[in-house]
Amino acid sequence: MLFALPALCGPPLLDHSAASLLRLLLLAPLLEEWIMRAGLQEWLMRRRLHAALVLGLPALAFGLLHVAAGWQAVAAVFLPGLAFGLIYRRWRDWRLCALVHALCNGFALSFCSFSTY
Repeated sequence: MLFALPALCGPPLLDHSAASLLRLLLLAPLLEEWIMRAGLQEWLMRRRLHAALVLGLPALAFGLLHVAAGWQAVAAVFLPGLAFGLIYRRWRDWRLCALVHALCNGFALSFCSFSTY
């Protein structure tokens, strides 16, 4: 678990300025889920591709959006990306995915605020 802490608690999650909180809790979840779910995943679903591709490609793309924070960050957000994809597949509402994404970011902010390593 210690190897994941730097990836999980990088500078964006340690900056508690109003601008950073707005970006992490509102802008990133809305924009990323709109692009990944309403855009890419919906496009893949309409082509009736295999479920592994429909869920895996957007999760991989979601991970790659975080590559600036390092490859550990890409790996750390891959599973949540799959979960957001499953939510979208079930309810077809990217806004629900954005809400869950914002909650995950809030959890990460809380975790990083109270963690000592």
